[in-house]
Amino acid sequence: MKNLLNLRTIGQLRASGYKVISVKDEVRNKLIRKVRRRETLFPGIIGYEDTVIPELCNAMLSRHDFILLGLRGQAKSRILRALPSLLDEYIPIIKGCEINDNPYRPVCKACMDKVREFGDDVEIEWIGPEQRYGEKLATPDVTIADLIGDIDPIKAAAQRLHYAHEGIIHFGIIPRTNRGIFAINELPDLQPRIQVGLFNVMQEKDIQIRGFPIRIPLDVMIVYSANPEDYTNRGNIITPLKDRIGSQIHTHYPRTVEIGMQITAQEAWLQRDGMQVKVPYFLRQAIEQLAVEARRSEFVDQKSGVSTRLTITCLENMVSNAERRAHVNEESDVITRVCDLYAALSAVTGKIELVYEGEQEGVSNVAKGLLGKAIKQIFLSYFPEPYSAMKKGHNPYQQVVAWFKNDRKLDIADAMTNIDYVKRLNSISGLKELTMRFLPGAADMPPLQLAVGMEFVLDGLHQNSMLSRDEMGLVRTYSDMIRKMFSNISREEEEDEEEEV
Repeated sequence: MKNLLNLRTIGQLRASGYKVISVKDEVRNKLIRKVRRRETLFPGIIGYEDTVIPELCNAMLSRHDFILLGLRGQAKSRILRALPSLLDEYIPIIKGCEINDNPYRPVCKACMDKVREFGDDVEIEWIGPEQRYGEKLATPDVTIADLIGDIDPIKAAAQRLHYAHEGIIHFGIIPRTNRGIFAINELPDLQPRIQVGLFNVMQEKDIQIRGFPIRIPLDVMIVYSANPEDYTNRGNIITPLKDRIGSQIHTHYPRTVEIGMQITAQEAWLQRDGMQVKVPYFLRQAIEQLAVEARRSEFVDQKSGVSTRLTITCLENMVSNAERRAHVNEESDVITRVCDLYAALSAVTGKIELVYEGEQEGVSNVAKGLLGKAIKQIFLSYFPEPYSAMKKGHNPYQQVVAWFKNDRKLDIADAMTNIDYVKRLNSISGLKELTMRFLPGAADMPPLQLAVGMEFVLDGLHQNSMLSRDEMGLVRTYSDMIRKMFSNISREEEEDEEEEV
């Protein structure tokens, strides 16, 4: 390749024996080489190894244009932007050409005139994959001129050309990606009459601009992304265009919590100015389970989807709350607590769209409810179900719950120092032993991390209706559930008596 880059004219290129192949053959050949070498085809894409990626390979081996259908936050754009890695390192074009003309077979008027006049002495240049990838977000204001091209009156005036002269054509973004890959994101948002304009590009592989009788052949691979058209009210993919798309590939959300955790760990920003950041494993699981609960909640609009960005921003917010506390208390360790998980809900409320019933509940209440379900689910994956344990006569929670009798309470403030935090949680009889008994690895945890596990147990007991929890600002108070219930009943009776009077 280094020797080829030194070639500067069409004649030198021809003498070298260089062969020009179509972009889809180029992608196909590069893909085959990568597969044979067992290279990673799409770095950074996790959870699609046995589903989406094999289908993508089949589409490219078949030399298809394809569309990725999936809800938001399913790595559709990232996959499309990784496609240039399947292009050759460099290819030759006629120097200065707007549409990356093949030196052997130019198609634009300017390049054909050059070759006709200078022959093999016409200069060439080499371009890389980044110059051969184009992308457009489909919006209702996109025009045919944007995508295909139009007549440029300024060019006609500047060069004193007649309006019937091909030199006044201004090429759109698709011709400018000739011999490359062009991606259209959110295809249903493109107006139907604009989608019709893509027919020739898809089927005949050429374009026609205005009334010019010529057709300009293109060598371009066109790929699309879209929310499934049944799930969007914004637009639709017209049937004739859909029929011309070779392969339709469905993406999906992480199939397991573990895969979701890998994606979140890869994407989240957790390096905080050299501070040591620690996020207990069970809190990471709770964040991923939160997304799982949202994706099956009756209050959340499932047609809109719940993006993986929810878990990424939630983790970042949780770490930031712990970092803020560390700065306030002048501590070097940043370790997240359960209270930080609740403080991160601002990252959730903006990323879920609610149905009518959810709007009646309120987005904050829905988010708290989803987090509560997530914590309960993760808690029960480590600890026995409380009421089943009580029925069997082996209640491991008895000592902890009994500690809260006789008006005992535990206040956990958001800004509490690490020393006070550990001290408060260790004051509850049996809580440390319970945590070490059931939480994996708890026996080897340092005191601060173990204290986080102990707070997780308290919140898990609250989610299982074994303890009460009240919130007053940034302070959470755990207390006896039964006494709380009777207190509420007494308060309601007093209010009824006052109304009667």
